[in-house]
Amino acid sequence: MLLSCGDALIDFVPTKSAEGREAVMPAVGGSCLNVAIGMARLGAPTGFVGGISTDLFGRMIADHASASHVALDLATRSEHQTTLAFVRIVAGESHYAFYDAETATRSWTYRRGTIPFADVEAVHVGSTTLVNDQGAAETKALIADARSSSTISFDPNCRSNLVKDKPAYLARMAEFAKQADLIKMSDVDFAYLYGEEPYQRRASALLGQGTSLVVITRGNNGAIAWHAAAGQLEVAAPQVVVADTIGAGDSFQAALLFALHKQGCLAREGLKQISADELRRTLSFAANCAGLTCTRPGADPPWSHEVEWSL
Repeated sequence: MLLSCGDALIDFVPTKSAEGREAVMPAVGGSCLNVAIGMARLGAPTGFVGGISTDLFGRMIADHASASHVALDLATRSEHQTTLAFVRIVAGESHYAFYDAETATRSWTYRRGTIPFADVEAVHVGSTTLVNDQGAAETKALIADARSSSTISFDPNCRSNLVKDKPAYLARMAEFAKQADLIKMSDVDFAYLYGEEPYQRRASALLGQGTSLVVITRGNNGAIAWHAAAGQLEVAAPQVVVADTIGAGDSFQAALLFALHKQGCLAREGLKQISADELRRTLSFAANCAGLTCTRPGADPPWSHEVEWSL
């Protein structure tokens, strides 16, 4: 099984009313839930770990996840309200306003001994759950138990408007990076975390501390990756008509993990030994899945029958 651990929420995505006025439409989201849904829709056995409310929005989230074949037996249901995120698109980038006080996601705690990590090939973590102290601490505890048998995937997916103490946040993200076998981030995330440092220099540093694969997505400019054995590779982004970019990075992440899993290269030793050809196929597939997600509003990752792939 593949697991994604973190946030599940409702995005209110921009649309237009019949009169042409600005409006919003509720859509299930949350970076880590999106990753779980993306992996499951592509055909990987997938579970979600995190807090989901029993309120109206929480039921929407659970129904959406179940319809996408995501197992929720490891999720924690509670009466805490659902996190809400309002989205605006500015210069092609999604900007978020979060309402996340005392929510099911924020109140999640890791239930030690409940996850059979010996049967879990990879665990993905990241995004808003790691901003607050409790979420970060609980996720660290989960990784400590998972790391001996499961590959650790990490996408910081920075939400700067939630960060109150940037130096502390940067130190926290560095700690998670040290535990990760695979790190994927956007160019926007990279700029927030590392400023104007050259990609190559930071990637070399991350590989040097034990990470096997580093990937940076760059929107219309495609993706670039670094691997200790396979070297540096770059793939182009597909040319699509963009509805919005919500969930595109999560779709890329999901497809990346799925393609590695499908090729037998997701387990830690397999990831270390992946060939350049296998990695290029993986990145191209992930870019195509992200491109398809961009053609429709909200976080709506593709199903297996919607994408052309040869792995």
